[in-house]
Amino acid sequence: MSAISASQVNGRHVPAQRTKPAQQVKRGQQAHQRPAPLPPLRLTRRGKVVLIGIPMMLLAALLLSLAGFFNSPAKASDAPEDLAVTPTVTVTVQPGESLWAIAGSVAPGRDARDVVAEIVQLNNLSEGTVLPGQQLYIPTR
Repeated sequence: MSAISASQVNGRHVPAQRTKPAQQVKRGQQAHQRPAPLPPLRLTRRGKVVLIGIPMMLLAALLLSLAGFFNSPAKASDAPEDLAVTPTVTVTVQPGESLWAIAGSVAPGRDARDVVAEIVQLNNLSEGTVLPGQQLYIPTR
C-alpha cells in the first residue's frame, strides 16, 4: 500500500509525493540487528599499573596494619600475678595550690612533670586545673 497526501501551495492543489510503506517484520525475526562483537580488551602499561599495582599496594598496607595489630605490645601483663595496684594517698587541694606544687611536695626527688602526668591520669582530669577542696589521688612511689 502507498500513502498519498495532498497540500496546497499558494491556493493551488499540489499532488504529494508517494511514500513507501513501513517494512513489516515477520514473526521470529528481530526488528533490531545485534551489534558487532567488541574487540578484545588491550591494556596499556598505565592500565596494568592501575589494575594490578594499586590493589597490590592496598593489600600490602592491610597486611602491614594487621601485622602491627597482632604484634603490638599492648598487653597489660602476661600473668595476673604481675599486675600491681599503684600505691596512692588522698590529698585535699588547699586554696592557692596547683598540681605542680602538690607534685613537688609529695615527690621532691622525682621529676615534677612525671608526677603531674600520673596525677592527671589517676584522677581522670581533663585539664591541669584543680579546685580548692578537691580530693586527689597522689602516687606515693
